[in-house]
Amino acid sequence: MIVDILPLLMFAALALLLFSGFPVAFILAGVGLAFALIAIQIDPWLFDWQQFNAIPVRIHGAISENLILTAIPMFIFMGTMLEKSGVAKDLLNCLQVLLRRVPGGLALSVVIMGTILAATTGIIGASVIMMSLLALPVMMEKGYSPSLSSGAVAASGTLGILIPPSIMLVIMADLLSKSVGNLFVAALFPGLMLASFYVIYIIIACWLKPELAPKLDAKVGPKTKTALIAMVFRSFVPPVVLIFIVLGSILGGLATPTEAASVGAFGAVLLSVVNIVILPALGIKPIEFEKENPDANKTETTLGQRIKQFGFTLYDVVMRSALTNAMIFGIFIGATLFAFVFRQIGGEEVVVHLFDSLGLDSWGVLFALMGLVFVLGFFFDWIEITLIVLPVFAPIIAGLDFGDHLAKVDVVYWFAILMAINLQTSFLTPPFGFALFYLKAVAPPQVKIQHIYKGIIPFVLLQLLGLIMVMLFPEIALWLPRVMLG
Repeated sequence: MIVDILPLLMFAALALLLFSGFPVAFILAGVGLAFALIAIQIDPWLFDWQQFNAIPVRIHGAISENLILTAIPMFIFMGTMLEKSGVAKDLLNCLQVLLRRVPGGLALSVVIMGTILAATTGIIGASVIMMSLLALPVMMEKGYSPSLSSGAVAASGTLGILIPPSIMLVIMADLLSKSVGNLFVAALFPGLMLASFYVIYIIIACWLKPELAPKLDAKVGPKTKTALIAMVFRSFVPPVVLIFIVLGSILGGLATPTEAASVGAFGAVLLSVVNIVILPALGIKPIEFEKENPDANKTETTLGQRIKQFGFTLYDVVMRSALTNAMIFGIFIGATLFAFVFRQIGGEEVVVHLFDSLGLDSWGVLFALMGLVFVLGFFFDWIEITLIVLPVFAPIIAGLDFGDHLAKVDVVYWFAILMAINLQTSFLTPPFGFALFYLKAVAPPQVKIQHIYKGIIPFVLLQLLGLIMVMLFPEIALWLPRVMLG
């Protein structure tokens, strides 16, 4: 009897301990080892000491021999470098000037900025924090609604979980043994669809209620057409070209995601050198805003000081990237151990039998899994959900059949995109929506937690609308990879 319920007890122990606040990587590994020892004591045929020898081999194979995963550190480095070097800040300032005549122009700038950041990095925390620091104070100063402002920042900052090159898609491809390039291409249209939903909502909301987002003053930004063009070429074109090179090389089949990530990381370093060292040496300065101290832009620095500043920036980026990578791969190792023990003690058979006993067809199983992922998103991060749910349910997903609605060969790719859209909500749903924590930590004092919770409601509904659209019309995700990759 206890052998049959041991996998369920293992899952229950994991769920309880995740609320303890202890590091997730240690919880996953600790629960796995503890239940391996319990299984040995109960029945040596279920799990014996010799199987422990397979655990280091499994972890080594999952981490060091998988070339796809080497793209993760470089994508993290690229995004952190763009943030710390000021390239991302200049891009946001440029966008808000270009869109100042549109209803909710500053909020639209945040969404577009989030979309561009999503296409350069998959680091959600960095995107949300950066846009909170850069955009929220300006939006409050310009009289924007705190709810609209916080909702736009939090939602657009999570687009990096879906729009390639998404770190989550890289991990999903590895767990499902599918092509990461196919997942990247399949996620592009759904990600842009969600960004479009955000843009449409903001324009309509601000058109119906202009008091939500007063227009920016015409004095902000360049005063002449020549200066405006120079601003675009300085702040907008370089990061967009970098995105085109990274994504274009992947989508065009010219480079693998790993190769494209290395090019992106190198390109981010070049943009940082240009932004920190070369442009100031040429006397080309970023956009000046009214609220800035006019004397601050007159401070001259020597070439040596600018080179030293770049050195400090590079050091900070390397350290932050290393810490982020250590966290992600630590969780990956713990999840690999947990999944190995779970399978060995019969976890897969228990899960399959449980779903079979419910008598659900393929649509029922899909709705059940989507509902499970959505509910888990209220309490856990995407890494935990992905690394726990996918290895357990992968055999069930592979066996789903939707008849004429979807070819069986496309089911796993379609499910991965549905899960990626669903997991976006995990950043926005209380009580443990991480984007909400990031935002509140750096938000101006006038932005209260109730403003944040109120502001994210429309965006969560838009994400669920996007999930339903891709569920009903799979071609939104599958048409582009079918055309480009066959």
